[in-house]
Amino acid sequence: MKIVVIGGSGLIGSKVVNRLRQGGHEVIAASPSTGVNTVTGDGLPEAMEATDVVVDVANSPSFEGAAAWDFFFNSGNNLFAAEKAARVKHHVALSVVGTEQLLDSGYFRAKQLQEQLVQESSVPYTILRATQFFEFLSGIAGFSTVDQVVRLPPALLQPVAADDVAETLAQLSLRSPVNGTVELAGPQPYRLSDVVGRVLAVNHDERLVISDPAARYFGVTISERALVPGSQPPFIGSVSLDDWLARTRVQAA
Repeated sequence: MKIVVIGGSGLIGSKVVNRLRQGGHEVIAASPSTGVNTVTGDGLPEAMEATDVVVDVANSPSFEGAAAWDFFFNSGNNLFAAEKAARVKHHVALSVVGTEQLLDSGYFRAKQLQEQLVQESSVPYTILRATQFFEFLSGIAGFSTVDQVVRLPPALLQPVAADDVAETLAQLSLRSPVNGTVELAGPQPYRLSDVVGRVLAVNHDERLVISDPAARYFGVTISERALVPGSQPPFIGSVSLDDWLARTRVQAA
């Protein structure tokens, strides 16, 4: 089976590529660095030749609303034109749990656009919505820090390891399209301030993390359950927060 991974050089994409190659599949790691640019369309027709499945994990290089909208609009339209011409049988896309509750953010409006383009294409598809990655929790702290104090809303978060995201995407790419959305979350929910505080502590980061009802999540006012699946998701990651933090300690040492 030939599988093209869009964004195949990034954190998630490179892991998906490695898993699928280990399974004996022909895998193209498609990104601008390998000559495939979905925004301009350069290299897309050639990459799509005889392709069975496309896994799209590419993300906008900017979180600014207009830039993200342009990225997903141009990338999606170019990608689906190439997929239709090549008669691709399955498109697997990575999105975010709670996107529809975060639409005060221009970036998440762009993510919703990405989902709409997938759904409205004639290519059979599966959308995987994942919760926030363990690997990006430090970034949440960075966005929410003022004067060495990290203020976060009292929301729940059920973070997941990047390895589990990649494994789930690899599994889905080998299954029949569901023509719908499935969700992935980590093993356990936490208060946002608690989980971010634990990640900073393991990195010996002395910033104070507090739960503040007035705080926003990337500029958006959110409800308590906006960042967790609406019901029991079909996929639960195997890597716990404790396991991931232990691994982080070892790597740091």
